[in-house]
Amino acid sequence: MGFCQLLKKASLAGAFFVPAIWLSAAQAHVFCPAPASVARVHVQRVVDGDTVRLKDGRSVRMIGINAPETGKKGRSDEPFAAAARQRLQALVNASDGRLGLVPGREGKDRYGRTLAHLYGADGNNLEAQLLAEGLGFQVGVAPNVELVACQQAAENSARNARLGLWRQSPVQSVAQLKRSGFALVSGRVSTIERNRGGVWIQLHGSLVLRIAPDRVRLFDTAMLNGLQGKTIEARGWVQDRSRRGGPKDPQARWLLLLTDPSMLG
Repeated sequence: MGFCQLLKKASLAGAFFVPAIWLSAAQAHVFCPAPASVARVHVQRVVDGDTVRLKDGRSVRMIGINAPETGKKGRSDEPFAAAARQRLQALVNASDGRLGLVPGREGKDRYGRTLAHLYGADGNNLEAQLLAEGLGFQVGVAPNVELVACQQAAENSARNARLGLWRQSPVQSVAQLKRSGFALVSGRVSTIERNRGGVWIQLHGSLVLRIAPDRVRLFDTAMLNGLQGKTIEARGWVQDRSRRGGPKDPQARWLLLLTDPSMLG
């Protein structure tokens, strides 16, 4: 069955599978429409808000979005984790389980999952739809950054409308960091250093942002130089260096790796 035929079927299925609560103004915008050529895949099940299992056995981690984590190892779900999974399930159901897939430049993550963009039968990017409804955070991890601009626009529409995760600000101060994992952090830049290890942006408190040497060329030098003394926002996966024997004074306890300018605001 072709995508055009699926679109007709999806328009009917969507009427039954998409709850009215999600029919917000954000959905009036189309972010990141599908390219001319996509691979066709069939979803076996939705794992969580940013991961699906295909009938061919592959697990697909969607590029550009980090959805709230579902509870594991005794932990409870993060806020909106269940809503993100349910919404992704609804979007998959609306396409009869048949999606378009475009793999990333980096095709696998460290867990062996396929990194890819997913599209519904209507040609809309599923990551952008979730972002536009406040059910995940945009994150651009190089080299898979082709859709950064339109996915940022999708997130901004939810942020401005205070939808989902943006009903209350999820941005933490450096002092509020308690554990490793994905975070949006705000802090004032105290120092910027350059050495063989790349660029190190120290924030007041105990957080340092690092740009590896092979990624520095992606960042505007004048922009980096102008950060001194400014309050900035960064996003990504925070690492607790105290768990590896402890940072040596005056090293910061927390480390966040920046691989793309979109992780820095």
